[in-house]
Amino acid sequence: MSMGAYDDDEHERRERKNSEVDLSEDDDRSTYQGSVDYDGEESTEELLDQFKQINSE
Repeated sequence: MSMGAYDDDEHERRERKNSEVDLSEDDDRSTYQGSVDYDGEESTEELLDQFKQINSE
């Protein structure tokens, strides 16, 4: 079999493996409510200067 050739048996094996995933009750996603506020009055140049300073340290 050449590299990249389609392997039907491998595809079926992976499908069976993926369909057998067992999710427990604690795997539920939590719902988060709220907001994010950004209070920044710096100019783009000031932020870039600060970024360069942090990276040089």
